[in-house]
Amino acid sequence: MGSFMVRRIIYAIPALIAVSLISFLVIAIPPGDYVTRLAEMSAAAGDIMPLAEQEAMRRAYGLDLPLMVQYWNWITGVVLRGDFGYSFSFNLPVKDVIWPRLGLTIVLSVASLLFIWVVAIPIGIYSAVRRYSAGDYLATFLGFLGLAIPNFLLALAAMYIAFAWFGVNVGGLFSPQYVEAPWSWERVLDLLAHLWLPMMVLGTAGTASVIRVIRANLLDELHKPYVTAARAKGKGEFALLMKYPVRHALNPFVSGQNDIFVDIVSGGTIVAIVMGLQTTGPLLLDALRTQDMYMASSFILMLSVLVVIGTLLSDLLLAWLDPRIRYQQG
Repeated sequence: MGSFMVRRIIYAIPALIAVSLISFLVIAIPPGDYVTRLAEMSAAAGDIMPLAEQEAMRRAYGLDLPLMVQYWNWITGVVLRGDFGYSFSFNLPVKDVIWPRLGLTIVLSVASLLFIWVVAIPIGIYSAVRRYSAGDYLATFLGFLGLAIPNFLLALAAMYIAFAWFGVNVGGLFSPQYVEAPWSWERVLDLLAHLWLPMMVLGTAGTASVIRVIRANLLDELHKPYVTAARAKGKGEFALLMKYPVRHALNPFVSGQNDIFVDIVSGGTIVAIVMGLQTTGPLLLDALRTQDMYMASSFILMLSVLVVIGTLLSDLLLAWLDPRIRYQQG
């Protein structure tokens, strides 16, 4: 297992280098830059920005340097000093903009993930074991319904119901008086009071999908010879179910968890915009729209690193879950 991990890490290094270069160039190569965007906004407001001022801003931001020099300065800062560059839009270092929102995004995404696991796995198991029962039909119907309704539409409906029926304004992750307040016990409680609705909205589609995956895979396992043999030896039905078929049925589910960390960073961008959540998704969208190149490149690099980490952890968990994979690795 140790050699497997080392090989995967070694293979990931050139992939990350290539992704960092491509992500930087994709944002930097299109015509114009942040200064061009700023000049266009000024012109739309009736204030023409002189060319000399534009050139001065490019020199100040380092946008007049060759692209490869800009890339080298940025990537060496990330690797050697943890410096992700400077956000033109916020006039702050990128790390000072990203980290506060990343913490909130992690809290929301982990809560949504736990909601999916706690709700979907038991329902998927029940739906497979009690196939064609009333509960199975209900779970199947709810699963299709959850997959069919877009999350942003569900967010709008949930916000309307919460406000119209219960008089609760659940937009954002904080009440207005706690948005910029320092952390305190009251702010934590306010976060928890606002967290439940986006957690359920973001978890609905994932829950529906996991129910279908668990049900389909468990149905394939329940009638295999090893289950019949274990039942013939007198093993209890619940112990048999959990030790063998469920464990094997979780393999495709576990292998599909490599995008968990990407979901943590993206944070359900559309839902976050609709509900006014202070997560990283809207921040990435704004960076792409305004050509805030260091902010956008840092996000894309972070997503790429998390894909590699998520894939590695998913493979390790799958090897632990399935003895056949451990045997093949050995």
